Amino acid sequence: MTPSKISIATVVGAGAMGSGIAQVLAQAGVSVKLYDTKDEALERAMTKLKSTMDRLVEKGKFQADEAAGILSRIQPILYLREAADSDLVIEAIYENLEAKRSVFTTLDDVVSADCIFASNTSSLSIAAISSGVKNPKRLIGLHFFNPAPLMPLVEIVPSLATDPEVLQRCVESVKAWGKIGVIAKDSPGFIVNRVARPFYAEAMNILEEGLADVPTIDWAMTELGGFRMGPFALMDLIGHDVNYTVTETVWTQFYYDPRFRPNLSQKRLVEAGWLGKKTGRGFYDYHADALPVKAQENVEAGRSILHRILALLINEAADAIYRSVAAPSDLETAMTKGVNYPKGLLAWGAEWGFGNALQHLEELQQRTGDPRYRPCPLLKDWALQAPNFTL
Repeated sequence: MTPSKISIATVVGAGAMGSGIAQVLAQAGVSVKLYDTKDEALERAMTKLKSTMDRLVEKGKFQADEAAGILSRIQPILYLREAADSDLVIEAIYENLEAKRSVFTTLDDVVSADCIFASNTSSLSIAAISSGVKNPKRLIGLHFFNPAPLMPLVEIVPSLATDPEVLQRCVESVKAWGKIGVIAKDSPGFIVNRVARPFYAEAMNILEEGLADVPTIDWAMTELGGFRMGPFALMDLIGHDVNYTVTETVWTQFYYDPRFRPNLSQKRLVEAGWLGKKTGRGFYDYHADALPVKAQENVEAGRSILHRILALLINEAADAIYRSVAAPSDLETAMTKGVNYPKGLLAWGAEWGFGNALQHLEELQQRTGDPRYRPCPLLKDWALQAPNFTL
């Protein structure tokens, strides 16, 4: 496969993620074909993109002619045969393995042999998606974060079969699009959706144990921890249908490892249709007549909440390094640029003390007997190295 610049790309799926990816590529000068099976979906996407460009012009981000040029580079299409001249196809449809695989098997005989296939999946196996594709060497994961035009991170995920040249082209392309790329192993959840699970799960464990209420846990993580949003507010924003599905997918792909076990409190919200902000109710009530909620602002108790969640996050980061999911620098970048953590978890662990994180985990495991709190061997090693720890 001859390395070349990505000049023409097709994005499959005209939802919020697909149209956002199309905007990113068009702003970088790529000619984009935006495909969907429904004409009304394409119309909505183009209308929203036009509105977005108008706002960016008003804010002075682009001149009017620049915005018009960006929009002119996005062509809506209803037939995949129109993707024939693409250098790259990015699939951005719903999280279903067979549906994603079908996109690429359909395109196998449509595009040229050196066209790259990329999936925007957040949690499915790239190897599984490539199974059945005639040339799995050309398939890779390119996981953008929502909203794609604003979030800087892209996880680049080669499978066992991905051609190293395809990986290199994607690394160079992501940089050319103005994004920050990190390379992740084809492992459940990749970097961000694996390492971030305890941020949500341990907050719900604390809630389910009756140790603190929702606003207090969110207050501890934002005011004392420096996170932009607390775990419950963030889950409400993401949507519990989405967040719970990712958790359950990662859990099942890890053969039901207790570290990733879903929480009943979130499952009940999904079952009730309380999906968060988009439905008006989640952990918080977003209706106009809802009573205000207030956190119990106790610094000492808040620090216990923060340290408990932080210990599990640091342990998961250590395990990702231990399992060669990513290089330490890429892991730190992923967590600060992909989910806006106030600092990298490895740096935070070194600053707080890996021994403190280890002590919290061992005490939790002893008290509860729950194997989800088992410390990673690498965390134990790092605790012994302190204060001479280096990555």
